[in-house]
Amino acid sequence: MSRKNRKARRRDAQADHNNFDQRGGSRRGRKNRNIEKEMSAIAFDQITRQEGPKKKKWSLHDIVQIQPLTEVQREFYQCYLQGDHVVGYGSAGTGKSFLGLFLGLRDVIDKDQPQKKVIIVRSVVPSREMGHLPGTIDEKCEVYEMPYMDICAELFRKKSTYSDMKEAGLIEFLPTSFIRGSTWDDAIIVVDEAQNMTFHELNSVLTRVGQNSRVILLGDVRQTDFTKKHEVSGFAKAIQIAEDMDEFATVEFGRNDIVRSAFVKSWIIAAESFDDSGFQ
Repeated sequence: MSRKNRKARRRDAQADHNNFDQRGGSRRGRKNRNIEKEMSAIAFDQITRQEGPKKKKWSLHDIVQIQPLTEVQREFYQCYLQGDHVVGYGSAGTGKSFLGLFLGLRDVIDKDQPQKKVIIVRSVVPSREMGHLPGTIDEKCEVYEMPYMDICAELFRKKSTYSDMKEAGLIEFLPTSFIRGSTWDDAIIVVDEAQNMTFHELNSVLTRVGQNSRVILLGDVRQTDFTKKHEVSGFAKAIQIAEDMDEFATVEFGRNDIVRSAFVKSWIIAAESFDDSGFQ
């Protein structure tokens, strides 16, 4: 065999070897991707088994029974049980949102109560114009719904409870930008972070209340996310009006009712003392 033919055969053999490696590599890549898909499927299946099947119905046996931790929480609790509309206002970290949502959800899943859903209403301050946020309306709202996702997960011991209840029609979340013209019958209306609403917004919310509905109005007059000079919180005015109405009970939470953590209690006491001192 000539030297030229031997070189040609070596080139062909090397080319075959390279092609084999490439094909083998391609097969290995596909195999690895298949393994990754299988592992992802297994992980998803494990999470599904841990969470359990999606729930569509709930009863009083499903909710964790919460007991008031302070005297003022107990007062708030009792005012609600007596059938009043309730205003809870005062320091952050006092459990207002947690207790309000617990009481509302407990009634909604109680077959003996006329209310069929909880409507959570919040202002979208600091971006009241939701067009400034990316995504669909639902995606824009999601950041404001996160506290209620956490509360529902704690109350029902399942992370997907909030989304499950929304899908089942037991929870509805509404920003104040989208309530005009609505009438809310047979609902528990939880108006949260009310200090971030102008009086016009609060008036719009409270004039939506229909038959067999109850209001839980929550906020802290010392906090506000307003940044524009012309925007003024209407919460203090709403509290004063509610105090003149027989239908409302008003409950003030103070420093001694802070239950979030010892650090939060110390911080809020120090911050409020600083504000009260008049220093800037």
